[in-house]
Amino acid sequence: MNVPAKTGITPAAMRKVYVKTYGCQMNVYDSERMGDALARDGYVATDTPDNADLIVINTCHIREKAAEKVYSELGRMRQIKERREVEGQKTVIAVAGCVAQAEGNEIIKRSPAVDLVVGPQSYHRLGQYVSDAAEGKRVVATDFAIEDKFGELPPATRAQIRNRGVAAFLTIQEGCDKFCTFCVVPYTRGAEVSRNARQILDEAQRLADSGVREVTLLGQNVNAWHGAGSDGMEMRLGDLLASISEISGIERLRYTTSHPIDMEDTLIEAHRTLPKLMPYLHLPVQAGSNRILKAMNRRHDRDYYFDLVERIRAANPDIALSGDFITGFPGETEADFEDTLSLIRRVKYASAFSFRYSPRPGTPGADMANQIDEDVRAERLGRLQRLIAEQQFEFNKTREGMEMRVLIEKPAKYEAQVMARSPWLQPVILPDTAGKIGDIVNVKIVSAGPNSLAGEPV
Repeated sequence: MNVPAKTGITPAAMRKVYVKTYGCQMNVYDSERMGDALARDGYVATDTPDNADLIVINTCHIREKAAEKVYSELGRMRQIKERREVEGQKTVIAVAGCVAQAEGNEIIKRSPAVDLVVGPQSYHRLGQYVSDAAEGKRVVATDFAIEDKFGELPPATRAQIRNRGVAAFLTIQEGCDKFCTFCVVPYTRGAEVSRNARQILDEAQRLADSGVREVTLLGQNVNAWHGAGSDGMEMRLGDLLASISEISGIERLRYTTSHPIDMEDTLIEAHRTLPKLMPYLHLPVQAGSNRILKAMNRRHDRDYYFDLVERIRAANPDIALSGDFITGFPGETEADFEDTLSLIRRVKYASAFSFRYSPRPGTPGADMANQIDEDVRAERLGRLQRLIAEQQFEFNKTREGMEMRVLIEKPAKYEAQVMARSPWLQPVILPDTAGKIGDIVNVKIVSAGPNSLAGEPV
């Protein structure tokens, strides 16, 4: 049905949506699911905001600069909206994700061009919110929904899944009950909620049926996942991984992000017994000083972490570890920071994510005394990153001469090359004669760089 021209609203069959994603893998997954829901309402994706009838900015609130980038981006989107209005076209601007949840009405006040603010627990209602916004209502939807959003969201079609590639994310858990003093996640994503096991297995089966070869299970505290199996018995993440590994077509499994105190025995054992579970684990510690770990409310000390690493490596000596680190947390002394460096030297990481401490409004850390000067935070971050870079390069060099099976994911940057992924998550550059996208092939690593490997078919 044609919409009256005076409204400036594009007919449903022609509507275009542009989604800009900031932040973690879960935000990427959420953006995909929002796209699936909007496709049901007639929206088609566009890779530019210039011709979009709906612009969705999916936001991250972990770092202060990430939030400020959102407001800068909204300024550019406002200009597009104003230009299209002059041309007689209506653009709805929506802000989703963790900044939306945390700041709500403040976004509407600060960015008047925004029509809709929607938190992560309300994506299943997105179509109705967009419809309301298109009719001139300004919508702020940041309540934590009672109903199961995953049960309400439409499943992705095979075509949608295939367009996303042969490696896919699958959210199994949301929220956090740990309340680390630096972190906004409990306030933006809510309490820990585990997704229904049957839902997860059904989605994993759809991914496999659509050509996905590698699945990464996602959660703010993914290893806190628990649920009931088909027999009514309690399942933990190790059990779920075993069930997914039985799905034909899925050849590689990963999961992220884990909290050390939820790394229970059945999950560690899965790294010994499940061939499809890749030998890579992201296990954030954040700091190496017991005093700072306590101030962060991490609920473990460095010895607990060392013992856990030993148990994991006993189960799979070939496993590579990555971590998260924060420098300059309130009260951190040079001795505290040296404890972090000593932890890194002892554990030996294959990679890591590291940040200067960023006070987030509403978190206990933001109100702590002894905030560290920005230049000290930055200088410590530089030292930490140099150490991590050395370890990453050393780990990559240990792969030289090694034969391994890699998954070809996409064309590489340069012609006649493809990019594959090693079991340890490293990019592997190969000649395009090695195979086609989706193939898992045997290669020999001929050289290693700081961030990637180069291989040739065996």
